[in-house]
Amino acid sequence: MPAVRRGNGPENSGTRVLQANFPHRMANPNDPGSAPDPDPGHPPETEGSVPEAVAGLAAAHRLKLVDEAFRTLPERYLGADPGFDATYHIRLGDVGRTWEVRATTHGARVRRGVSNRRPDVTIGTDAATWLRLRVGDFSGLEAFQQRRLYARGNLDLAVGFEGMFRLPNGRPPLQRIHNVRVDREQVSTLTMGQGPDVLLLHGLGGTKSSFFDTAAALSQAYRVHAIDLPGFGFSSKPMLATYDSPFFARTVCKVMDALDIGRAHIVGNSMGGRVALEIALSRPDRVGALVLLCPAVAFIRRGLHPLVWLARPELGMLPHRFRRATVAAQFWSLFADRDQVDPSVADIVVDEFQRIYQSAGARFAFLSAARNLYLERPFGDRGFYARLSKLERPALFVWGSEDKLIPAGFSRHVAQWLPNAEQVVIDGCGHVPQVERPTQTTGLILRMFARAEALGGPGTGTIAA
Repeated sequence: MPAVRRGNGPENSGTRVLQANFPHRMANPNDPGSAPDPDPGHPPETEGSVPEAVAGLAAAHRLKLVDEAFRTLPERYLGADPGFDATYHIRLGDVGRTWEVRATTHGARVRRGVSNRRPDVTIGTDAATWLRLRVGDFSGLEAFQQRRLYARGNLDLAVGFEGMFRLPNGRPPLQRIHNVRVDREQVSTLTMGQGPDVLLLHGLGGTKSSFFDTAAALSQAYRVHAIDLPGFGFSSKPMLATYDSPFFARTVCKVMDALDIGRAHIVGNSMGGRVALEIALSRPDRVGALVLLCPAVAFIRRGLHPLVWLARPELGMLPHRFRRATVAAQFWSLFADRDQVDPSVADIVVDEFQRIYQSAGARFAFLSAARNLYLERPFGDRGFYARLSKLERPALFVWGSEDKLIPAGFSRHVAQWLPNAEQVVIDGCGHVPQVERPTQTTGLILRMFARAEALGGPGTGTIAA
């Protein structure tokens, strides 16, 4: 293995390279028609001026602007799937008011104050941020990334709220969560940004929410699609699915077909990294570059093999649940430095897991996928590592030095079977680098994409018939 090199700059601090300037989207122009001008003699507000204008106003005037923004929501409503019915509470702390928005298949209704309906989602922010969201200065995920906004309740509904409403002048929303039809099932997908396509694939037991910060960052230069793999998150949970890497890979390719994506860069964490590799091995024509974050490569030592083989996923059909303390402990065990993870985000993730795991289909999918990952053969003609040696697409493997689930020592096996792959170890990082080291990880991702595109490789585009 080549000698270890250490980066010198702050972005590379704590990064070991085992084998050997980002674009920023300008904010959308503000639309003076989206809210009354506080001064009729003042020229229309310019791009990014909403916070300054609102901050200087009295609370009563800010309240008037916000009321007008809420008043226009029903006429901007884009509709919803049959049977959809969700209630949102929007709390703006600086004006001391809460609005209730109920969105259904038939329309959206807004009221100042709340009814006795229990909200599915509570979103909290301030008046300036809310007005900037309504005119499209930035997306809700970008506001969440900057901690300008918080959400409680059903996270998918919270993130999907913005995508249900047109922006001023009929512009489409900056982000949307939509169900992509695949055969008889639905795959819940977050789409945001413009440019070449990027797919983000989560790990075992996770959802697309583990990539929200990454999606917001990459959307400055790419059209990003964060997917809930079948059986996880808010996607369908078919009981007859195999939940192995080939199944997930076929599903992702069908999602690409439905979204008219010929080829895309793919980023996968843990199990999502294994799925990304499967796509690249079975359909290299669909893949630009791969970034594999602590990917679930085949285990070499499998001491529990007999027990796992006997443990049937059908046991997941029996009603049971994990205590919240157990889920929280497992969540925190994924990270080396707890101070790098927002505790409020941890609470959301734990709540989401408990809510989703109440479904028998989710339990069956989780146990099936875990069993398939553990039992995958490492060696032999059809073993994982022999297949890995045939990988054609450019790949970056990113490991966490403190990852207890998929230790960085697996880099030795990758180097043996795929010597041309670039590998990086992030010091002091656990199993989910895009959450624990988001800036550093995004930098590595963008660098890999830029390198693949500069080399003239097929980054994105249509595929040959």
